[in-house]
Amino acid sequence: MINNISTTMDVRPQMAVAKPTPSVSSFSMPPILGFKSIPLKEKAQIRVKKIKRGDNIIIPGEIDDDYVDIVEESGSPDSGANFFTSYEFVQPQMKRKIKYLKNCYIIDYIQSPKPRCGLGTEAVKNLAEKAMFDNKAEGRIVTFSAPIVKESSPAIFFYKLGFRFTNPEANQYMEECINKKIPDIPAQVGMMFLPKSRLHKLLRYGELF
Repeated sequence: MINNISTTMDVRPQMAVAKPTPSVSSFSMPPILGFKSIPLKEKAQIRVKKIKRGDNIIIPGEIDDDYVDIVEESGSPDSGANFFTSYEFVQPQMKRKIKYLKNCYIIDYIQSPKPRCGLGTEAVKNLAEKAMFDNKAEGRIVTFSAPIVKESSPAIFFYKLGFRFTNPEANQYMEECINKKIPDIPAQVGMMFLPKSRLHKLLRYGELF
């Protein structure tokens, strides 16, 4: 939001101008027209939630190990009763590794008042800096790429900032579209996360592409 500032207040800095003393080499000074106050910069709207490990959110697909707690749990395979089901025949317990999302920030919504002017990038950078200094989140940020309307998708925006899909095929498709310079990339839906290596690049360089 932009804070409104009353236009009746004189915010021009008061400066004392030194007048030159008359001399042979002196010349008239140009008049000072005045100073204009710097316009306030607009900001992108971003809505963020904080996810806790205790929420037990299971992550499918591929994600960096520092984003999840990998827990090995045992359970019976999903199957209904059949001819072989009896007290004498017991199905073996199968162990599987489940990925539970650690404490992190999730971007729920982001919108810039002006497209392609860096306001959205600045908002994500500010969140990345906040997450990096959060002892519990430790720089972890996730989001879910879903188009608001049929023609738009935030996937390319987040991908260029360093976010990656948990689906490797989606990442490969995005790379192909960028290399081929396809102007209208079809909407990609799925969970995205910001790897630690790309987090530092985002804070240092801003937009990566």
